[in-house]
Formats: sequence, structure tokens, C-alpha cells
Amino acid sequence: MGLPRFTPRQLGAFVAVADVRSFAKAGERMSLSASAVSQLVSELETSIGFRLFDRTTRSVSVSPAGREFYSSAKSALAHLELAEAAAEDIRNRAAGIVRISAPLILASTVLPAAIKAYRECQPKVLVRIRDTAVENLLSTVKSAAVDFAIGSDQAVTEDVVRFDIVQSAWVLWFAPDSPMVEHREISWAELRQYPLVVAGRDYERTISLTQAEYVESEQITPIEIVDNISTAFGMAAEGLAFTIAPAYVGILGRRFGLVSRPIVNPEVMRQVCLYHSSNRALSPAAEGFREHLIRWFARSELLRG
Repeated sequence: MGLPRFTPRQLGAFVAVADVRSFAKAGERMSLSASAVSQLVSELETSIGFRLFDRTTRSVSVSPAGREFYSSAKSALAHLELAEAAAEDIRNRAAGIVRISAPLILASTVLPAAIKAYRECQPKVLVRIRDTAVENLLSTVKSAAVDFAIGSDQAVTEDVVRFDIVQSAWVLWFAPDSPMVEHREISWAELRQYPLVVAGRDYERTISLTQAEYVESEQITPIEIVDNISTAFGMAAEGLAFTIAPAYVGILGRRFGLVSRPIVNPEVMRQVCLYHSSNRALSPAAEGFREHLIRWFARSELLRG
């Protein structure tokens, strides 16, 4: 199918005249002179090869061919208006699909809250979350499975851009009826006295930052290592052990009825980062949501326990 031989402006002139049966009134609707409208209609008639109006000195009526053409012209203009509105939404980051990957804990707690806040101002933007194992986070970006990812700090290659969003302190989580509730904070050294259950192997790097000065027999040794933080929280909620995790898991921790206290001497921070491809530009919708996430994470109390 070839390109159309007429313009939207010509179609608009035809529809306007057909609606009001007057070149002068159609001109008022289009902010044009009657002669300019007549010229547009004449150009359209030449392009399509048939007369659209029967004209006399006193009246204008739609020709039989014009009546058949009217609905198609009206429909074409309506679709053009929809296309223009869609383009404006995309340009203004007001519409589109955004795909983001994150580890389970961020995907199930922090991200939904951030999406809810964004939906209030950009309801046409659909954000799809892909919960991903930490070790697979960067591969989802490299393979273009997602627009970007958020998660803990990782080394990146030249095809991935890393942006540090916010730091979240590691804290101690425990049941509210624990004697620990009387403490305002606890040191890493003091944690050796308490039963700890930890999630995953990530804690090893964190604890190693605080235990270098201690001999092996004096270092923190968890009584249990589980795969999922929700298991650790469940055990802590029943008073079976304490657990450590970054403060940003606070939404989930509070759902288990847990309370937290800062761990000090030293204070250890978890860096939350955003990752996207260095080879592909983000869509306007994805760029808009990326900027929202950066602002939202920076001011959110959810990351502070």
C-alpha cells in the first residue's frame, strides 16, 4: 500500500465543511479563511479523483461520493488524534511499559511501594517487576530482558552502567518481647553472645568487614544459614534467634512483627544500586521511572528500618 496522497489538514477541512455545510463556518472552526478551506478541499478532491461537495452560490451539500468517504475520513482523523496523543504521552514519559529486575526482597517490598507512588502521577505507565536472583541481576540487563535493575552493589563490565542510589545500614532484627528491646544499639562484638540465623552467603562479606581483628574462635558464627530472609524472619519472630539484614527489608520485618536496632562499631552500610545498559538508550517511560526511583529511594524512610 502506497503513501496517502492527501494530508490530515485536507481531511480536516473536508470533515469540517461536511459537518457545518459552510466553508465560512468551517474556516472559523479551523481558524482559516473560507478561501483557504476551499483550497484545501479542492486539493483533496484532486488527490482522490472525485468531487466531495455539490456547490451553488447559496449552498454547499455533500456529494454522494463525499457521503461514502466521510466516515473513513472521520475515522482516519480520529486515529491520527489518538496517535498524536500517544506520541505526546510517550514524549512526556506519561505512557509506556517499564521492565525492572530486582532481588526478591526488593521486588516484593520496596519496589511495589515506589510503583504505587509513581502511579499516582503517571497512571499510564505500566511497570513490570521481574524478581531475580542476585547473581543473575546483571545478566537481565545485558540480555535486554529488562530496562534496568536494582540491587546490591556489584562489579560491572563496560556494557553496564552502575548508579549508586542509596545506602542502607545493616541492623539487628528480633521479636518485640526480646530483652534486646531495651538496647538502643548493639555492637558487632556483642553479637557473638547471641544466636544468629542469617539468609544467604551475603552476610559473610558483611561480617568479614567487622571481624578482621578477631581470631577465628572469637568471630561471629551463625547457628543457622537459610536461603530466604523470610525464613530468618520467621525464626526471629518466634524468638528462636536474632537475624541481621539491611534496614530496607523493614517492610517485611514489620509484617513479621519484628523490631530492629542499629549495629555499630562499625556501622556497615549496604549500597543499593541501579544498573542499565551502556549500549541501549532507555525509553522515555523507563527514564522517567528511573529518575522517580532515584528520588524516591533517597527520601524513603522504608530504607532506614
